[in-house]
Parts: sequence; C-alpha cells; structure tokens
Amino acid sequence: MGGQTVSLVMAGSGGAGVVTAGSLLLEAAARAGWYAYMTRSSGPQIRGGEAAVMIRLGTEPIASHDDRFHLLVGVDWQNVGRFAAEIPLGPESLIIGDPGEGATPEVFTRSGAQQIALPMKALAKTVPDGRPNMVAFGAIAGMIGLGEDVVLGVLRDTLKRKGEEAIAASIAAFRAGVAAAKDFPAVPRLPAGTPATRERWSITGNEATGMGALRGGVRFVAAYPITPATEVLEWLAPALPKVGGVLVQAEDELASINQIIGGSYGGVPSLTATSGPGLALMTESLGLAVAAEVPIVVIDVMRVGPSTGIATKSEQADLNIAVYGLHGDAPHLVLAPTSVADCLFTTQWAVHLAESLQTAAIVLTDQAMGQARAVMPRSAAVSFIGQREKPAALAEGVQYKRYANTASGVSPMAIPGMAGYTYTADGLEHNETGTPSSQASDHQAQLDKRLRKLTGYHYGEHWADITGDQDADTAILTWGSSAGPAREALERLRAAGHAVKLIAVRLISPVQPEKFAQALQGVERVLVVEQSHSGQFHRYLRAQYDLPRQVKALHHPGPLAVRPGAIVEHITQWS
Repeated sequence: MGGQTVSLVMAGSGGAGVVTAGSLLLEAAARAGWYAYMTRSSGPQIRGGEAAVMIRLGTEPIASHDDRFHLLVGVDWQNVGRFAAEIPLGPESLIIGDPGEGATPEVFTRSGAQQIALPMKALAKTVPDGRPNMVAFGAIAGMIGLGEDVVLGVLRDTLKRKGEEAIAASIAAFRAGVAAAKDFPAVPRLPAGTPATRERWSITGNEATGMGALRGGVRFVAAYPITPATEVLEWLAPALPKVGGVLVQAEDELASINQIIGGSYGGVPSLTATSGPGLALMTESLGLAVAAEVPIVVIDVMRVGPSTGIATKSEQADLNIAVYGLHGDAPHLVLAPTSVADCLFTTQWAVHLAESLQTAAIVLTDQAMGQARAVMPRSAAVSFIGQREKPAALAEGVQYKRYANTASGVSPMAIPGMAGYTYTADGLEHNETGTPSSQASDHQAQLDKRLRKLTGYHYGEHWADITGDQDADTAILTWGSSAGPAREALERLRAAGHAVKLIAVRLISPVQPEKFAQALQGVERVLVVEQSHSGQFHRYLRAQYDLPRQVKALHHPGPLAVRPGAIVEHITQWS
C-alpha cells in the first residue's frame, strides 16, 4: 500500500484486556483520520486463554499486514510465545514487556529486537482501579503520535455506561503509560490524518458479509453457531427484523441448510453461514438445492482443517470441497471476496446470482478476512438484488412446467399456493413438469439445462479484480484473503520498476475461459499465491484454464498468513 504505516501487536493472557485495548486503539486511530487493519489470534481454548491483536495503522487504506511488526507489547507473557510464528519481528523491532511478569520468551528475543521494560502492572496500581492494558494503550499511543484528545473522546464514549469512576481510572492509566514511554526508542509515527467522517467505516469481514446479505435481499437465515462464522449471525440477528426478516438458530448444520431450502422454496431469499466442518455436513442438501433448482447462499468462513483442525486460525483449503464436494454432476456457484470491504459486494452479488440462476451459491471467506476489522472508505451501494423469473399466466388446459427446458436454462419458478402451479421439488431426476423420471433423455436434458444456465450467463467484469500493468509479461494470480498482500506486493514491485499484473479471482466457478485468456494476454510468467498446503487453487487453475508455460506456486498452509515480501521476493528472483 502507499502512504506511511506502523505495525504493532498487543498480547497477553486471558483477562489481560488486549483485545479491548486494541479495539480502543483502532477506534481512536479512525477518529484521528488514519486507516487501520486489525486481526486477532487466540489459543484453542473454548474460553479464556492467551490472545493477541495485530494492528497496522496508516495514512491510506490497508488490506494486509506488513512483513514485520515494529512494536510488540506484552502485558504479560503467559503462553504468548505460541503466537511467535504469527508475529514476525526483526532487529529493527521493539519489544515492550512488564519485568514483573517474567522474561520475554526466547522465541521473540532471538529476532534481535530491542527490549524495553515497562512496569505496566505497577503503574496501574498507582491509579485507583487502574488496568495494565490501559497503561499499554497509553504507551503505544504516545509512541506512534496518536493525540490524547482523540483517545480521551473514545474512552469517554466507550466507557460511559460504566460511569465516571471507570472513565477517570482509564484516563489516568492511559496518561501514566504515555508518560512512561516518552523517552522510549522511536517507532514510526504517523502524521495527522484527515478528520474522520461518516464516509469512513470500521467493519469486519463478517459484518460486511451480513450487510451484503441484507442488501442482496436475504430475509431468512437459519444457521448453527461455529467459529469463525458466528459473527455473521450475530450481526444479522438484530438487523434482519428491521427489514422484516427472521433468523433461526437451528439445532445443527443439517437442519440449517434444509431450513433455508424450505424458506427459499417458499419464495424468501435465504442464507446460512458456517465453516468447513459445517459445509462438509451440508453437501448432500446442496445437491438437493441444485437438483430442485432452489436458490440458496452458503457462507463458508474457512478455518484450518481437516476435521476440527484449528478453529481459531485461517486457511484457504475449502476450495476443493466447495467446487467438487457435491456428488453427481451438480453445477453451482462458488465465489470469494478479495478483501474485507469486498465481503459486502461479493455476498450481495452471490445472492443476486443465486436468485437469478435458481441455484446454490457458496461464498468462501476465511477467519483472517472474516474476523479482521478494517477502517476503510465507505462502500458504495450497488443495485444487485436478485429477481427470480416468475411464471406467466397459464392458458387453460396447459400444465405448468417448472423445469421447462428454456434457451437460457432458467425456468419460471412458482411460489407455493399459486393456483394451477403445483409441482414436485425434490432430489429425484425429473422431466420438465417435475415428475420423477429415470429416462436417459430427461436426465440428459436436465443436466444440460442446469449447466447451461450457469455457463451461458453474462457475469460482466466482476469475475475478477485486475490491476497493475495491463501489458505486463508477469502476473500474480490469487484469490480470497491472499489478494490483500498480493496488492501490496504489486505496489512494491511496480515502484521498483517491475511491470506486473494482478488477477484476483472472485468468481471461482463457473470458470470464465474467455475472460481469463484475455486477462493473461501477453503474460509469459504466472505466480499463483494461496494459503493451502496442497496448492488447491494452483491445481484448480491448471485443470480449468490454459496457463503460460512458466508457472510457479507460492503456497503454504495456515495459520501463517501470506506476506507481501514473500511475493516480492519470488517475483524479483524470477525476474
């Protein structure tokens, strides 16, 4: 990204309040006119346990973390060393720790980072009801140049329900941290930003996904809570009733998807949200939605697998099940947002496509994107609202053909209760009227129809985000949350004089061979970037598209994120 940035981490054990302090810092940065990107990491515990918030602040919008962090503040070090691989440091980094809470773990000190002692707990005790996390907050704010007036406004607004004593204690502890850190070694300080306005949002990917669902017309949601998709449901639960919608917490994932199939069959755009284990349970019913041509949307906020895997960490390894997991030939939609902000657009577009094409759509986000919070420009409203094709009035004596073999493949869909439009919607193969059939001709016709409506549809330019040098001979191919670091790598490479193009694919399936070929015109070398152990995206591209002769893959599993510097290094060495 362009502009100036500073990257920092706050870490501590459960109850240390680092997530709270990080959220306050993010809000203050937004009010100061800066942009921000914050992710969090936690241990495998159901409740409590160590936590870390990784924050990058800058003068321009941010879509990923940097290669290294400038500052690590450990309120305490209880099990925080588990996050070491996710918190890359270097000799230019600074570690601040409380000497009363033990020595800094060796996994951090071996980076060569400079160490500074800050007695956060002792300083907090000098303030009635003071907390060490507020001391840490003050130290960080002072070091990066975050003005006190902005912070005090955030503290007053955030803590007003707790009363004046809580506000006074937090302000005093904050000021103690600022004073204690005034002579600490320098870290990057950001210049004053443009004061924030209502045109700037602070939003997570999961929240943006929920907003996209509402904007797309979803009015019924059934789901079972699962990390890291639960926040989608938490956002939608109070929002849906405001627009006449309903959210139901089902007993499990099987019930969830079957309920939304029923809701959609009844004429209401419907959606569920889950993660990999839930998606695995839903595959049979996804096939039912495809066969019965009932539009539904399934949000899969991917996490590390297989099985339960690492529930609190991110990975892009559900691609194969999303594309290939349904039995039989069951063409459906698979889409993936390319940023936190794009979670809104892609979800809204997915609802539009599912409704228009009467099929199932799977939207692949992930933990990193879904639970990341970004301070960003307000997303422009778009007019994608799916409209199902409804049947015209039937002539007397004419039977309604729910699955009419139309030129587009899309057949008029009646709503239950419409007189004269009765039909069967189930998983059996059928003829045009919906009557179950085992005839080869009916099976062939319906297979062709279900495929034709997806492959013959005009998806426009939304299939991918294409940026960079249009006549470049080198391209970066990526998808999902890996697009963020790829965009920053692109900027660095172009600033260094390399001609490079970035193609971040949003519409995974159905494939777009003509558009893909046009995007790769003149490209001789391709670097495929993704976060999966087996290189699923790379293999998918090779199976579906014609790629240049020179192709390299940069892929590794979660929970380690793709870093911009790794992409730059691969392209530079190749060049």
